[in-house]
Parts: sequence; structure tokens; C-alpha cells
Amino acid sequence: MSYLESISTPSDLRALDPGELDGLAAEIRDVLIRTVATNTGHLGPNLGVVELTLAIHRVFDSPKDKVVFDTGHQSYVHKLITGRADQFGTLRREGGLSGYPSQAESEHDLVENSHASTSLSYADGLAKAFAIKGEDRHVVAVIGDGALTGGMAWEALNNIAIAHDSRLVIVVNDNERSYTPTIGGLATALTTLRTNPRYEQVLDQVKRRLNAVPGVGPAAYDALHAMKKGVKDALAPQGLFEDLGLKYVGPVDGHDRVAMEQTLTRAKRFNGPVIVHAITRKGQGYDPAVRHEADQFHAPGPFDVQTGIEKPKDPIWTDYFADEMVQIGRRREDIVAITAAMMHPVGLHRFAEEFPNRTFDVGIAEQHAATSAAGLAMGGLHPVVALYATFLNRAFDQVLLDVALHKCGVTFVLDRSGVTGDDGASHNGMWDMSILQIVPGLRLAAPRDRARLVELLNEAIEVDDAPTVVRFPKGPPPDDIEPIGKAGNADILVREGEHDVLIVAVGSMATVAVDVAGRLEAQGIGVTVVDPRWVKPVDPAIVELAREHRLVVSLEDNGIVGGCGAVLLQTLNAAHVETPFRLRGIPQEFLDHAKRAAILERIGLTPQALALSIVEDITAVSEGRSLIDADHGT
Repeated sequence: MSYLESISTPSDLRALDPGELDGLAAEIRDVLIRTVATNTGHLGPNLGVVELTLAIHRVFDSPKDKVVFDTGHQSYVHKLITGRADQFGTLRREGGLSGYPSQAESEHDLVENSHASTSLSYADGLAKAFAIKGEDRHVVAVIGDGALTGGMAWEALNNIAIAHDSRLVIVVNDNERSYTPTIGGLATALTTLRTNPRYEQVLDQVKRRLNAVPGVGPAAYDALHAMKKGVKDALAPQGLFEDLGLKYVGPVDGHDRVAMEQTLTRAKRFNGPVIVHAITRKGQGYDPAVRHEADQFHAPGPFDVQTGIEKPKDPIWTDYFADEMVQIGRRREDIVAITAAMMHPVGLHRFAEEFPNRTFDVGIAEQHAATSAAGLAMGGLHPVVALYATFLNRAFDQVLLDVALHKCGVTFVLDRSGVTGDDGASHNGMWDMSILQIVPGLRLAAPRDRARLVELLNEAIEVDDAPTVVRFPKGPPPDDIEPIGKAGNADILVREGEHDVLIVAVGSMATVAVDVAGRLEAQGIGVTVVDPRWVKPVDPAIVELAREHRLVVSLEDNGIVGGCGAVLLQTLNAAHVETPFRLRGIPQEFLDHAKRAAILERIGLTPQALALSIVEDITAVSEGRSLIDADHGT
């Protein structure tokens, strides 16, 4: 019997008896494990919230009541019990279910928040809106998996504490981890709460016993309850939340569904914001995940369901960066490393193993990472800050005014740049080369292969009077492409025939450009391919190359607005270079999830599509016609 087949909406959960709910939880875990084993995705976090999610949906009435997940990768169980179980096999596949909440999928999804520490701000606004409009609705914010280490969450708590009429229940999913064990003072505070006697449990026992005493019992309980702050502090030091004016309930076992339902029901009755502290274990119910020391199967690649052993995979860009950082650390004692709760995903774990005193994991706090790096640089060290490209967006102000303004030598290494694919719109690293273009003095490198990654990383750390950035994509790097010549600091990769077309290929698009060049040569079109290596500032030698050719094509895996091509065009105009120009990159839109190759094909960044468009453009130039491209501009 399939319990999931009987659940089309969360209200169906209320018809199940305890035994059926236990069976449903077991079935959900089985579906999670088998689906993620082939589709990939976030397994550990979802195994840890099965009972918690069931309890939330049995106590609250979604979609009337709003449930906001932070981070959104904890929402798989929510998807399964909100009418999407029959589609779950399409998870993270093109045209299938997203790996995060999605408004397009369900009325039960509101916030597509795959960036952490945002749920409390969304929930604060939602709850205030319902209160102002006089609507009898609750908001539940599920925050955890390290998201409380983000400063934005505490900015929200500061405001939630004074919103006394907000029907907001904050569920702290405390599993002690983000990717790896959560660090910092907050983690210590939560550990203190986690390991002390449970105030709520003790107070309930006292209430039952005193109320049973004839005559004096109720009065004695009232007197005791008036002293509850003192009692609470004695049993579990909860000033962290209660000094803000927030009601605190817990800690409660997040895998005890009955206890969770009872606690949430009490919280629901409280007329104001309340925090429910739930203790969970990442990977719960699947031994290989629980035993996985690195990240408890936070987001594994394909694996064998029976053994939990991940299938072999080729080394990726991150691996080569990780190895080179160790070599650099051995050579230079002033090199320090910083990451934001992503030690293993960005490859700094190897550096940390050898140089633990020179490695800093700041939690999910990219803003702090950037400004702390500035301080380290001011103190005579050279920090390397490793992040996913999409997460640098959160620290732009700090990069601009805390690092660049003070001419600090900080190197930012941006993993998963360009089109990343499966994780959807919020994870594509397609914004960094646009927002960084406006930072004075910053130098930006985009290696095309692993040899250039090593080369450019070493060049970047030699710059001590300005920020530098090295970005690379997701997955295995291509074979190295050795240059056949130089143009300033840029590498010439192809130079064949007449000076018809100059392709300026940024980073990972260099391999594509070389393929395009071969197709053009076959049609008798002369072509030069140049890889700038350092794309900011624009190399003057590229300006002169552009002057020599009949058509210039810029090619990048970044949004076309304000990116490398746009700046190159501005530079050519300023230098009075009148060569026709075509800009090719990622359309400035949010991209649906799919494999990287499928997305590149969809947006026309494949060798075949690019070669066809260039043939049409050079034909137009030869015939004296202007270039018109409504999609990409000129």
C-alpha cells in the first residue's frame, strides 16, 4: 500500500492514524533516497525534516497559512505532501520539479528562496500584512541548516520582536549543520539550549502536580508562573531569544512527530511571534547519510542506494583549485582562506586540513566574509575568499566600499560561475561579471582550462593593492588549450585566413569559440580567437585586434547587460573603433532549471548556433548591410 497515493493535499494528513503516519514517513524517506540517488539533489536536509514537515502541515492549514522554507532545499517533503508525489521522479530535470519551492508548481509554494537567511524577512512582511488586513492566517518560517548564521536573519528577528500582533511561528530546525557543522557563537548558544533541561516540559509537569493540590495548588502555580523568566533562565539560558521579546518553546525532538504537533499547536495559540526550537539530525533514517562525515549527504552526486557509495566522477574545477591552494599555502605564509559555510563545496577543506589556523569559515555570511577579508589584508595578509559566484551578489557593497575603496589585496574565487543548470535561476552565476565591472581598480580573470586556473590564481594573489577575482564554472574542466601567440596579456588561440572575424572568448566559452572557428574556416571565413584571460580591465591589445578585423564577436557565460562584451563595446567606441560588433551571452532573464548543456542550447550558445549566426553576420557586413539582432542587441 502506498500512503503517498492517498495524499493530494496537506489536509489529507489529518485523516491518518499514528501507524499510518509512521508508514508515510518511512515511504517518504524511501522515495527521497531513491530519487536523489539518480537525479541528485539535497538529500540529507530533507531526510532530517520528514516528521517536522508532517507536523507543520497537520497543525497549520496551507495554503491559507503560509509556510516559508529557509533554505528552500529543505522543501522536498513539502512537495511530496502537497500534490506533487506523482511528479517527484522529475526532480531537477528539465521541465520537471524544481529543487526548491516554486510558485509555478503549487499554490503551497510562495517563496523561491534558495539563498539562505531570507525566510524571516519574508515571513515578517507576510505576517504584518495579514495583521493589517485583519486576516486570520498564520505564517510559519522554517529556518535552519545553518541559515541562522546569516546576518539578515538577525535583522529580521530584531523587527519581528516588536511585531506583537504578528501570527508568526518560527521553527528553528537545529541540526547543528549547514554543509558541515555550524560554527560560531550562535552555534554555541543553540548547543547550550539543546543540551539543557527543557523548560516547557518541566513547567508542564509542575503545573499538573500543583493544580492537583486542593485549594492552594492553582494559586501556587500562578505565583510560580509569574517567576517564569527566572525559572527559564535556571533550566535553559534562553535569553538569546527572550531578551528580544520573543516567546521561546523547546527544545523539542524534531523526529518525534507527536511532540512536534503538540508544541506547534501551543505555538499556534500564542498571539504573537514565537520560536519553536526543534532538534533534528541531518540524514535521519538513512545510515550512509548519517555516517557521512563530510556533509551527511547534503547534496550527493549519483549513488548506490544499498551502500550509499557515490558513483565515480572525474575531477572538477573545484578539485584543481583545492590542490593549488595547498601549494600556494605552503609557499606563502601570508595566504589565508575564507568561506561562507561551504568549506567542502568550494574546495577549501584541503587547505584547512593543512593550515587550520589560516582558514576561516564565517557561516552563511558573505558580507562579513568580504569585510573581514579587508581587515585581514589591512593586517598584512592576503585573503582568498572562495564562494559560489551567485552568492557574491550578496556582498557587492562590501566588495565595492570595504575592499576596493581601501585598495585591499583580497582575491575572490567564484566557483559555479555562468550557467550551472540543475539548481535553477538563483544558482546560475550569471551576474558577477556585470556587477563587478563597475568596481574601480578590481581585476577580473576567467580561466578557460585548468592550466589557466593555476596560472591566473597565482597571478591574482600577487596583487596586493586592489581586489582580484578568479571565476570558473561547474563540472570538469575541458582539455587545456595552449596559445599559439599573445596579444598583450591575452592568449591567441586561433588565427586562420583573412582578418574576417575576431572572437573574444571569455573563460569557459573559449573551448566553444575554438569549435566555432573550425566551422567558420571550413566555409572559407578567416577567424581569430582570443582569450583575454584578464577580462577587466580590457587589454589595449584586444582593441587593436578589433580594429584589424571586419567583425568582432564577444562570447561570455554571463548576462549580456553590463558584462564583458558590453564593456568591450564601450571601450571600442571610446577608441573610435568602427568594426561591426556582435555581443553573445546569456539573455538577461531567470533561467529554468535544466542541465547546463540543455540551457546553452536553448539560449543559442552552442558551436553550431553561434557559427550559423556569425556566417549570417559576416555576410551582412560583406554586403554592406547593418547588423540587427532584437534578442541580443549590437
